Amino acid sequence: MGGAGRGRQRGPGAPGARLIPGPHTPAPRGGVVLRASRRLRPLALTAIALAVLLGVNLPPAVAYVQDWQYQRLINSLDYQRQFGKWDVLELPVDQRVNAIHSALLPSGKIMLIAGSGNKEDMFATKALKSLLYDPATGASKVIPVPDDMFCAGQTLLPDGRLLVAGGTARYEKLDGAVTFAGGAMRVKNENPDVGRDIPAGTEFVSPEGKAYRTIRPNVVPPATKVATRTGATVTAAEERVFVEAVAPGPQGITAQPGLQYAITGLDAAAGKDVYGLGEALTLDKQNYQGTEAAYTFDPVAETWSRVDDMDFARWYPTLTPLPNGEVLALSGLDNIGNVLNGETEHFDPRTNRFVEDKQLTQYFPTYPAVFATEQPNRLFYSGTNSGYGPAEAGRLPGFWDLGTNVLTPVGGLRDPNLLETAGSAWLGPVQDQRMVVVGGGGIGESPLTTARIDEIDLDSPDPAFRPGPVLPDPVRYPNLTTLPDDSMLISHGSRDYRGKGSSDVLDAHLLRPEGGPGGTLVEAADPVVGRNYHGQAVLLPDGRVLTAGSDPLFDDERNTIPGTFEQRLEIYTPPYLFQGGKRPEITAAPDVMRRGTTVEVQTPDAERIQKVRLMRLMSSTHVTAVDQFSIAVDARATGPDTLELALPAEIETMQVGNYMLVLVDDRGVPSVGSMVRVP
Repeated sequence: MGGAGRGRQRGPGAPGARLIPGPHTPAPRGGVVLRASRRLRPLALTAIALAVLLGVNLPPAVAYVQDWQYQRLINSLDYQRQFGKWDVLELPVDQRVNAIHSALLPSGKIMLIAGSGNKEDMFATKALKSLLYDPATGASKVIPVPDDMFCAGQTLLPDGRLLVAGGTARYEKLDGAVTFAGGAMRVKNENPDVGRDIPAGTEFVSPEGKAYRTIRPNVVPPATKVATRTGATVTAAEERVFVEAVAPGPQGITAQPGLQYAITGLDAAAGKDVYGLGEALTLDKQNYQGTEAAYTFDPVAETWSRVDDMDFARWYPTLTPLPNGEVLALSGLDNIGNVLNGETEHFDPRTNRFVEDKQLTQYFPTYPAVFATEQPNRLFYSGTNSGYGPAEAGRLPGFWDLGTNVLTPVGGLRDPNLLETAGSAWLGPVQDQRMVVVGGGGIGESPLTTARIDEIDLDSPDPAFRPGPVLPDPVRYPNLTTLPDDSMLISHGSRDYRGKGSSDVLDAHLLRPEGGPGGTLVEAADPVVGRNYHGQAVLLPDGRVLTAGSDPLFDDERNTIPGTFEQRLEIYTPPYLFQGGKRPEITAAPDVMRRGTTVEVQTPDAERIQKVRLMRLMSSTHVTAVDQFSIAVDARATGPDTLELALPAEIETMQVGNYMLVLVDDRGVPSVGSMVRVP
């Protein structure tokens, strides 16, 4: 992205795919040498000396020799043992998608969801896609999606299905690009006996004759009727719909709110019961609009199925899994394009239904990072978010009590005004209850960005953020991925909004949990492909990390060339897979593990296993991965080939869901994950 990492070489790979060994030296931007070359100053001096000796043109010779030396260095085993390695993967042209959402499924395959992929022409033609990619074989398959899941929420359900809720009902129209005045129409129904369908195209006419049409269908339920001693009280039902003027331009504007609109085609009697109350209908910017639709993906049948709609349309929502396997749907833009005012609902996977939680009314900006904690009925909002909402509302991190609906703020965070597009994740196993906030930027298209890493211990008697390490570059959109050895991969992002000014940060670091607040930051190999907005990262069963997506606003430093969506994948192999020798192996393990029980796992490496981790299968979008965590499991060798695992008893620790069981040996090398379900 942004002109970086565009060099491509052919290399061996899985059938149908091209693996480009890497990383290659990223192209300098605006004459600035990237961090990778700062490690290589001795190589640059060698190149200069050689160029002078040979009497050749200095800049090309220096670049050639430095690149050759750099490639030799990063492909050496000593380098990879310390920093790891990145490999770029190009799928066949007909298998490429604009990945917006990523999820690891119990089958070991990765679901990459594009929907319309931020392409309005794809939305118009309903060319809506998802891609199923198998990292073990390199095989991939495009699977059409039945609705536009672009910018939905997603998480895995206890039975292994992927739940995707919300998405795009209508693309935004910016100031100056709105042709037909539009806005919200409140449709009232005073009839307690029957509801009323409001099909798309329903026309509302003002007293002065201005006509407006609905964009999407809706249903207004019957009015509420309550018997009293003297008769009955009827309270009109109401639904808000978005309408556009029939006439283009300024003649379609109605600035006066509260006018009553008649519905074309209704007879006089029905017209008294069902009518519209218009809000201001203008040519101002019109936001994206959300949809109520929800679907699940079956990883066995590899098909999409519709489930119960949400009560509220949502675009940019968060789906937070609860310890009991249910899911909270939070925030998002509604069917008008406004941020929901705290309306919350939960999904029950046993009934496949959403139910509004009327007592939960916390307001959050869109894509809020809200996590279940080890305290019953207490969630933690890290303050990080990705998108819409005013600066003065819903920005303070804190504990959310689901019993009282009270959010208790926590302090101590550096740069508290730079939480948009920041990353947050657990540091170490979830029992430690340590969370970090990494990077982030100002609200909207702000150029402000921070390099902070701050930690909070949720089990502290007085929880507050504490300063941790500082990244070498400020960054927004960082991908955070928890690894089986308890370290966290921090990769990618950009210094400016959506990579403006070719500001992608081609950096990666490993954050180790030991060493004080925020852990210890060490360098990792540099990725090749820039990833900013719409970038994701997912842990693979073999201990590597797959990264996908990126949607820069521009492709050049001067911000004149429209951005190109990044369709290449890039996979990081951590240093622990270059340590030599045989990695630990699981030869037999239960595929179902119950809380508070003891189970046996067969492994020829039982006596050298140092850690056992259950890694929750994760999903990722918009720097938000609230279903990512690991569980530390007590283990002891009961024989040369047998480990006995004592599983945590508390549901808040060992939450219902799907995990990978991973054994980590005395060198820090993990086994390939074995899929496990906690019922």
